[in-house]
Amino acid sequence: MPLHTSAVQQVSLIPVLSDNYVFVLHGDPGGAAAVVDPAVADPVIAWLEARDLHLAAILHTHHHHDHIGGTPALLQRWPAAAVIASAADRARIPFQTQGVAGGDRFTLLGREVQVLAVPGHTAHHIAYYLPAVAGRDELFCGDTLFAGGCGRLFEGTPTEMHRSLQQLAALPEATRVWGAHEYTEANLRWAAAVEPGLKAVVERLAQVQQQRAAGQPTIPSSIGLEKATNLFLQAANADQLRQRRGSKDLWRG
Repeated sequence: MPLHTSAVQQVSLIPVLSDNYVFVLHGDPGGAAAVVDPAVADPVIAWLEARDLHLAAILHTHHHHDHIGGTPALLQRWPAAAVIASAADRARIPFQTQGVAGGDRFTLLGREVQVLAVPGHTAHHIAYYLPAVAGRDELFCGDTLFAGGCGRLFEGTPTEMHRSLQQLAALPEATRVWGAHEYTEANLRWAAAVEPGLKAVVERLAQVQQQRAAGQPTIPSSIGLEKATNLFLQAANADQLRQRRGSKDLWRG
């Protein structure tokens, strides 16, 4: 079912907590907006109200509290907002109004949204892919794919995560990747330590360190950039992904 008809023209990010991002899909002031993975509500409410935007929809990628914690308060402010999440995770995201699954499609603020099943970090993790309008594809991938990394395997298997990452790697290389945490520098420092000969990783790490020193976000990335520098996306098989994930989990550099 279509959710509002005003067109999404841009994506903005709101830094919250220590390293989370909440993403806002919106058009002109006075129109409708949608948010992805609101960890908390107050910064989101303030951001929307400062731009005279009203909330039409909330999208969740998975059930962790730092991705859904702000939703109840957002619904108090905008009770008509739709809440879209994995239908299989209704017990852990009980306030959803529209359950979806991999392969589903819907229209959000004038944009087509494709739902991708990407288990690994959690059992029912999903991502939202918006095919290009005016040459720009968008991917909201929660904690499955990060800039330079991937999510920990809390509920899934290396095979599931490898399959999920390869599904994302098959998207157009210009697709903007909106990973939900600012983990980029740590991910790339690990990658440079375990594979010191990778020039693309070393060069990206230097750029990211400059961005962070200037207080700038490193998000969004792109599928093409991740394919060139993300060791998890480059894993040849599930066993190699398992080894790399284990190495990153133990790394304290």
